[in-house]
Amino acid sequence: MSPLTIRAFAPGDELAICDIYNPYILGSTATFEEVPLQPAEMRERIDRYRAHHPWLVCEEEGRIVGYSYARPYHERAAYRHTVELSVYIRQGHGGRGIGRLLYTPLIDHLQANGCHALMAVISLPNAASVALHESLGFVKVGHLREVGRKFDRWLDIGHWQRLL
Repeated sequence: MSPLTIRAFAPGDELAICDIYNPYILGSTATFEEVPLQPAEMRERIDRYRAHHPWLVCEEEGRIVGYSYARPYHERAAYRHTVELSVYIRQGHGGRGIGRLLYTPLIDHLQANGCHALMAVISLPNAASVALHESLGFVKVGHLREVGRKFDRWLDIGHWQRLL
């Protein structure tokens, strides 16, 4: 297996990020989005989130195989020390520790920059995402039933939290 490297987002990465994310939109309930994103839309989103927090990618032999980011949990000022984290891994690359590799430096950066609460919103069921977050110290703090509808079925979400 080739070495994996983590680095900050660079212009042009939005193409590979769309290649990773759009199959989740079209074929899974990991995201509640239903319309694939074009690279320009993804770049706009990335730039908006990067204005506050880093966006990281994982490369293997020059190919992006995953990404992670943090975004403001809510817009109101009192939430400024709370963020929501997300990680997506290219299909076929799961189970290799890429999620942990992407989250560790992101969490370290957030802690060093005054973040207090990390939130993860996970569509359920999603055993792999739950296992990743719990292995990193997140605990389940909430469960909302049937708040999303995708592929003609009602979906639950769980909230996991880690305090720094």
